Amino acid sequence: MNTKLVEFQSEDVAQVFGAWPAQVRMSILNLRTMIFDVAATTDGVGTLVETLKWNVPAYLTQKPKSGTTIRLEGKTDTGQYGLYVPCSTTLIEQCRELYPERFSFQKNRGLLFAPNEKVPENELRHFIAMALTYHVKPSSN
Repeated sequence: MNTKLVEFQSEDVAQVFGAWPAQVRMSILNLRTMIFDVAATTDGVGTLVETLKWNVPAYLTQKPKSGTTIRLEGKTDTGQYGLYVPCSTTLIEQCRELYPERFSFQKNRGLLFAPNEKVPENELRHFIAMALTYHVKPSSN
């Protein structure tokens, strides 16, 4: 995985990351890096904006609005962390069909990871790309 750290776009987001325990923070920073890397290497993805939604880091595309919002959350009590998308999308359902044994799902809104779990990187990159291009209509040939 590309480990180039992307500078935080806001001090508020940096503070949320700083408040997580070290293990949770490092795991979520890895997801954050992956989101920026996938955005930079996926055709059709709009400019990625990092902000807070519901007091957690959120990533959305602008110019064009090619994708849906991705949120990152960590649970300080259990060390679990996750990547979430709006429950109104079909993304988790699609991921469940494609990768039923690769992820732990939280209903129709997220992918959960346990502390020290090896994240299925290729499958997760594919899921992130799907989220970042959720509003892109496939071209018809």
